[in-house]
Amino acid sequence: MIIMAPVLLILLGATEILQADFLPDEKISLLPPVNFTIKVTGLAQVLLHWEPNPDQEQRNVNLEYQVKINAPKEDDYETRITESKCVTILHKGFSASVRTILQNDHSLLASSWASAELHAPPGSPGTSVVNLTCTTNTTADNYSHLRPYQVSLHCTWLVGTDAPEDTQYLLYYRYGSWTEECQEYSKDSLGRNIACWFPRTFIRSRGRDWLAVLVNGSSKHSAIKPFDQLFALHAIDRINPPLNVTAEIEGTRLSIQWEKPVSAFPIHCFDYEVKIHNARNGYLQIEKMMTNTFVSIIDDLSKYDVQVRAAVSSMCREAGLWSEWSQPIYVGKDEHKPLREWFLIVLMATICFILLILLLICRICHLWIKLFPPIPAPKSNIKDLFVTANYEKAGSVETEIEVISYIEKPGVETLEDSVF
Repeated sequence: MIIMAPVLLILLGATEILQADFLPDEKISLLPPVNFTIKVTGLAQVLLHWEPNPDQEQRNVNLEYQVKINAPKEDDYETRITESKCVTILHKGFSASVRTILQNDHSLLASSWASAELHAPPGSPGTSVVNLTCTTNTTADNYSHLRPYQVSLHCTWLVGTDAPEDTQYLLYYRYGSWTEECQEYSKDSLGRNIACWFPRTFIRSRGRDWLAVLVNGSSKHSAIKPFDQLFALHAIDRINPPLNVTAEIEGTRLSIQWEKPVSAFPIHCFDYEVKIHNARNGYLQIEKMMTNTFVSIIDDLSKYDVQVRAAVSSMCREAGLWSEWSQPIYVGKDEHKPLREWFLIVLMATICFILLILLLICRICHLWIKLFPPIPAPKSNIKDLFVTANYEKAGSVETEIEVISYIEKPGVETLEDSVF
């Protein structure tokens, strides 16, 4: 025990030294960063930059920074570096704050905030565009091996309610580091741009970056307020319908096949919906699947129209829009009876029903006997004579039998005259 005591003292001393080196002193004073600036580096994109406070006490600790976005949408995050890139809309202005923090498992030390702000761009209220919507679509590019698929962009908007009649709008988009101005516009009756079309863009259909779109304008009578908006590609990408849809019937078996849409996504990245419509009874069947084949049992006496649509599966990106339905494929036989034949069938059935009702009424109310009473049969004299003769002959035979019986039995009393 005497030998162990110095060893324990040494270990305790080392532990205190380590804690002094690696654990933050709760009495340390943290100072806010300096030279905090916000710089616009692209459409709907800013760079936040600051420097450590030169008067900050240096310790063997790792200082971090907490960034808080105040407007247009609140957000906060932490970083170890002294700059941060932020993608956000700017037509409402932008403001942010940053502070120095020091944290461990038990506490958080923080300095005061340093703040900066970008004011909203100038412009008269009600002059900016409204209802800005955009969609993308993928087409095959047979002339480029580096980029076999091209993405087009189509955007539409409405003119601001207070925009002068001579207002002219211009549209720009940014994807990643690429920025382009629209060259193909559609106009309203006053010649103002209300839609834009990019047949080819630098957008990657499988990318995950935000698409930033800015529409600004000019007028001789008023300052036009700009408007920008962010779009997630999965939410605006219009998938093409499946290709080469075929359907055939063998007995009561309907087999449907198709190919994946024109898209940069591989074949396993698609969900499908099959729509089967029975033209005879109007029954509609919709089935969802992940393969490009479907088999169903049907009524072989009906005619069907078949359509298929597609969407990118959530396995490959966030769920998005369904494609349009493919062109209908018609299969089966439409064995409708001619109108004249149906009319005769309905007429005969109606007549039979009416007759059946009348017969039931007559039976219940005894109308048949009242309407058609039975006719009595006429009397026949010859028949009456024949019946009388037979009766007399039968009577004579009985008398004769009785007389003979009397003669053979003399002990029997004489019969009354009434017997004869």
